[in-house]
Amino acid sequence: MSTFVKGSLLLIVASFLGECVEFIMNMVLAKELGEQGLGLYMSILPTVFLIVLLASFELPISISKFIAEKDSKYHRHMLKSAIHLTIVTTAGFMVLFLLLMPFLTMFQEYHPLFKWLVMLLIPLISFSSITRGFFMGKNQMGKIALANFLRKFVQLGLLVFLFQLFQFDTQTSIMIAFFTFVGSEVVIFIYLIHMFYIQFQQLKRRPSEYISEKVVRKNLISVSIPTTSIRVFHSLTHAIQPFLIKAALLHSGVSATVATEQFGLIAGVAMSIGFFPAFIAHSLLIVLIPTVSKAYAERDMSRLQELLRKVMGFTFLYGIPVVLVFYFFAEPLTNLFLHSPTATGYLQILIPYFLLHFFVIPLQAYLIGLGLLKDAFLHNIWSTIISFSLMYILGSMDELRMDGVIIGMNTGAMLLTLMHYMTICKKIGVSYYSLRSETSHHF
Repeated sequence: MSTFVKGSLLLIVASFLGECVEFIMNMVLAKELGEQGLGLYMSILPTVFLIVLLASFELPISISKFIAEKDSKYHRHMLKSAIHLTIVTTAGFMVLFLLLMPFLTMFQEYHPLFKWLVMLLIPLISFSSITRGFFMGKNQMGKIALANFLRKFVQLGLLVFLFQLFQFDTQTSIMIAFFTFVGSEVVIFIYLIHMFYIQFQQLKRRPSEYISEKVVRKNLISVSIPTTSIRVFHSLTHAIQPFLIKAALLHSGVSATVATEQFGLIAGVAMSIGFFPAFIAHSLLIVLIPTVSKAYAERDMSRLQELLRKVMGFTFLYGIPVVLVFYFFAEPLTNLFLHSPTATGYLQILIPYFLLHFFVIPLQAYLIGLGLLKDAFLHNIWSTIISFSLMYILGSMDELRMDGVIIGMNTGAMLLTLMHYMTICKKIGVSYYSLRSETSHHF
């Protein structure tokens, strides 16, 4: 348990420092790119992140789960199989990207070199994913924490250095800004590959046992495909959500301009503030997946139960004070972005949505560790269907409008949290209410 706590704290501190660096980085980008340039840069990032997600194939999660569950004697052959799989999937994805490139109209507004930088990202992300998964599975969170912080620090350094030395037009400035992102990934790739190589050489000198490539591939794909599907599903729902909210508001009688402004207040102000502490939940996710996987592989139910108690308790410990700060200091917090009483109100009534997501993220890690990937995916689908339905129905009502939309969002978050929590409790044999062990355990 001490390894879990140390790893979590290390990642939380590194993530907090990284968030601070990113805040400064966004200020530099806003200054150097201007409103139009920043808008274009931020508009293309979701597409880039989707490509990065597909390139990673969620290998950090599947490899870390495999490493944590299996004896170290299998690790060398497992890693060789993972490398072979990554070579095949990366080559296929790069060929597909090349074929689709002429039809990807979203890149036409950008510098001609921009899409080639995106192409370079694919192998960088794919192969660094193997190393991340290995270090996560081995609970070497110091390397992951350093890599996460170093990436943002290097990007900020490159941004300041290049923009201080040279003056660029808007299109080139956007390309240079993205170049600093890719450049930081190159540095992290070199660092992670170097550390991985050292440990792989150590593995070669230890006794090893053969495990077939087919078995490894089946194990990795059985985790990677569902987890990638969940992430892609989230990306798609986040892409649909703005149009759904605007459609509901328009149906309620609000003008298109006002609907866009109100959505901007939620997405640009309330969400930016509310999800800032989520770096803590994401840090827990990284540590939880291998920890839960290992404990469940060993059928150590008492450890799983104790871990769940600690995770829920810790999330309450930071989550409740954080949302209380959001509620009582909503006005000064939203005023950091712009002076809007409406934004202040949105932040206050979205508090259940933020608090519940602080629980959802580690609970989803728990489900992955327990092998309940299908359940996690179905929970996300059902909660989204109900949430989106309520958002549209209630948001279309003249007396509710955006309040109705937020009620739908809060309801969806509550359903998702409850489904995750109840499924985990049933699996590891604890009471829903007290988190105490029940008489029978189900495997």
